[in-house]
Amino acid sequence: MLDTMFLKQLNILNYRNLREANLDFSPKINCLIGSNGMGKTNVLDAIYFLSFGKSIHTNIDSQNITHGETYFMLKGEYERKEQPELISCGLKSGQKKHLKRNQKEYQRLTDHIGLFPLVIVSPKDSELVAGSSELRRKFIDGVISQTNREFLQYTLAYAQLLRQRNALLKNDDLQYDLLEVIDLQMGQYGTKIYEQRRQFIEQFIPIFQDYYSFIANTSQEIISLDYNSHLSQKDLYDDLVACRERDHIIGFTTHGVHKDDLEMLLNDYPVRQVASQGQQKTFLLALKLAQFEFLKTFHGFCPLLLLDDLFDKLDSLRVARLVELVNSERFGQIFITDTNHAHIDEILQPIEQSSKIFYVENGNVTNQTK
Repeated sequence: MLDTMFLKQLNILNYRNLREANLDFSPKINCLIGSNGMGKTNVLDAIYFLSFGKSIHTNIDSQNITHGETYFMLKGEYERKEQPELISCGLKSGQKKHLKRNQKEYQRLTDHIGLFPLVIVSPKDSELVAGSSELRRKFIDGVISQTNREFLQYTLAYAQLLRQRNALLKNDDLQYDLLEVIDLQMGQYGTKIYEQRRQFIEQFIPIFQDYYSFIANTSQEIISLDYNSHLSQKDLYDDLVACRERDHIIGFTTHGVHKDDLEMLLNDYPVRQVASQGQQKTFLLALKLAQFEFLKTFHGFCPLLLLDDLFDKLDSLRVARLVELVNSERFGQIFITDTNHAHIDEILQPIEQSSKIFYVENGNVTNQTK
């Protein structure tokens, strides 16, 4: 029997285009309907912020304050493992962000990561296929960090060492003694990061393949993931030493786990080259649902699942398979946004579980209980 976690109530003040919203949610399915640009995704972003202490849209927290205002405030009342939890986050212009759990402020934001796990599926996911390797590394690291706090510390330490090394490489007079210290530490942290990523991918691939096969409803599309890293062939410290002179000439570090990539394949060809829009969407959806399953297994309860603009570019067969998934007992609390009321009706019609519909227009949110 799984434990439970769900968001009971969300209070929003001056967050993006949402001036004020006080929302009571169903523990199962919550749908937000409205035209593009009305604020549906901003509601999801506020929920995301309470899990990760940051927006999915920007790393600059002050950009989330409603235009013309000087602060924002978010509060979420959760039930987690049958215990009430209050998470709040506030920011005033020019001041430090304050993230609190049950009225107690975190000294380190990293202490909060993973406590309220969340998976979001959004149109931005297409960047995982078409975008840079950095985005794919962030995807891997984001999943692992919600299950392994040590790994999160490794990645932060490695990133700081990388900045220091790159700063040294830009100097005409290279300080080899300091570089040696940095390379040793990068080798240690980088090796740990590589091993954790490799182990994760091995566990993740079969879950991902199962979800893809179910949604696509075919055995003819063979999908896979290939983790590429310099460390699969060389020791990182030795590699860094061997590249010192070249890196000094170029002015940055050319080898290391910050260059790793996750190759996405369909029938042994890169997805970005051969997959249709529907296949890419299915690939990405399977990737995120596998992330959900991985976190669920680790934590012993369902993460929150946020589905933003889910039906875009999916054919009717894949939509039907997806609706079947949403109707199953494998998920906990789900938030769905769509511009089309018919899509929402298609999901809710066969469902006996509790659900709520919210209408979003010009930053105003109203609800209708099913």
